Amino acid sequence: MNNTWKIYMLTLISFFVGTSHFSIVGMLDKIAASVGVSVSTAGQLITVFALGNAIGTPIVMVATARMNQRKQLLLALAIILLGIVSTLALPGFGFLMVSRVILGVGTGVFVVTAYSIAAKLAPPGRRGGAMSNVAMGFSASLVFGVPIGRIVAAAYDWKTIFWGIGLFSLLATFAVARTIPAMEGEVAVPLSKRLALLKKPRIAITLGVTFLVFIGYSVVNTYITPFLASVMPMMEREMSVILFALGIASLIGSRLGGFLADWIGTVRTLLGSMAVQALALALLSAVSGWVIVTILLLMLWEIAAWTFGPTQNFNLISIAPEASGIVLSLNSSFVQLGFAAGAGIGGIAVGGLSIMAITWISAVSVALAAVVAAVSFGHVRSFSSAQR
Repeated sequence: MNNTWKIYMLTLISFFVGTSHFSIVGMLDKIAASVGVSVSTAGQLITVFALGNAIGTPIVMVATARMNQRKQLLLALAIILLGIVSTLALPGFGFLMVSRVILGVGTGVFVVTAYSIAAKLAPPGRRGGAMSNVAMGFSASLVFGVPIGRIVAAAYDWKTIFWGIGLFSLLATFAVARTIPAMEGEVAVPLSKRLALLKKPRIAITLGVTFLVFIGYSVVNTYITPFLASVMPMMEREMSVILFALGIASLIGSRLGGFLADWIGTVRTLLGSMAVQALALALLSAVSGWVIVTILLLMLWEIAAWTFGPTQNFNLISIAPEASGIVLSLNSSFVQLGFAAGAGIGGIAVGGLSIMAITWISAVSVALAAVVAAVSFGHVRSFSSAQR
């Protein structure tokens, strides 16, 4: 197998790995009913997955830094398999929570290692494309994983999709062992050095903005299925189509971010993204009786939210070009921490207030992020003008 096909193989595996992450969003209500907990409690499965990913991934990567990267990839797949087996075999909500933590760690280690391996397998000048292929596989799991999860959960048992992912993960383990060459791992960066960047105010504030935006995203995204069921109770059959449309919107946003950053600049793209998110979210409650308008606003929100992600990465690289890998890793951790906090906050809101409250909470979080970002950008401009 030549290196191009190996990169495509990693892309395909990334899709299935990502599906183990995102599919649960589309069947959260089914899972809640099967294990005898409320939807708000079931939403904490997203929280613990994100925490496992954010905290466990850098710890495992540092601990296994001396391994060659094929072994790291095999270790990640073994962790994912362990998480899937425990999901399928162990009873009760408590064990399901533990399984999601395990899957969060395995997914994080796999994605980080797959990016690095793909870059090394690619010929000079095409490394960025190879990494974007792996990213595309993971992103595609958001587009297809959520509606697939809904379809499977509606037609069969929600665990059925994990049987499929587990079987594929086992096949992927054999494929990686036979085709991926042993490669030296990246130079280990101690956690203390990674965290030292947080002492720089501009980086800390920027990561804080990431955290607030993804709290807002997670509050709604985690409970999107029960939200849609509440807003449009007679459209259960159309739910998968709506979730698929939202996934397509997220892909459009991912592509739009880079285009807008080049066209109107990073600052305007970031502030515009947050403004559109907050506005769309605030309007959702007001138009909840209008199905088409609700769907269009949700798609607009998805596009704006995913425009933010790649633009923020570019923003961080421009702030600390000498430590781009570390700041991107930190940003990824803050994204996952935002997912965890948002799922927790959303669970409290759904359990104690109303499912409709999630859009207002999300709007407030994103609006606060926009204010913090605007003040930060204003200080930077003032400092730059003073320097002149």
